[in-house]
Amino acid sequence: MQEMWQEAGTFLPGRQTSYLPKHRISVGYFVQVGKTELLPDQLVLLLEHLLEEKTLRPRTLQSLQRTYCLHEQDAERNKKEPMNEWELVRHRWCELIIKHKFTEAYEQVERFLQEDQAMGVYLYGELMVSEDARQQQLARRCFELAKEQMDRFSAQVVAEMLF
Repeated sequence: MQEMWQEAGTFLPGRQTSYLPKHRISVGYFVQVGKTELLPDQLVLLLEHLLEEKTLRPRTLQSLQRTYCLHEQDAERNKKEPMNEWELVRHRWCELIIKHKFTEAYEQVERFLQEDQAMGVYLYGELMVSEDARQQQLARRCFELAKEQMDRFSAQVVAEMLF
């Protein structure tokens, strides 16, 4: 698996954090020593870096999802952590799904847009900007299902993006 992550040619820039060395490290660092249970901010850092990649193979995304159980992060989150940290993990994961057109995980985007309307506004924009008919259809379907639960301002912003 480590080779697969390094295949993407990804590197994390040195950051002033307590959990990362101050030098450049490969994404493989996160799986090198069995680091499959990361803190939310570590997962966000990893996902944000992967968002900078021009392309990621579906196999890499599948491995990422399986390794970090990204499809279960909302249900399995540590109750000690604030909910918004896990929402941010899910949001970044959904951004990766959209950017790389990872169709087998579109249901996770749909669930996020229905459960986290306030944080989902940006994702609606990403779905529409992609100019991918399937992603645009997903955005419209999710909005129709969620618009009644959205606050008026968010619903108005999303409606303007979609129509």
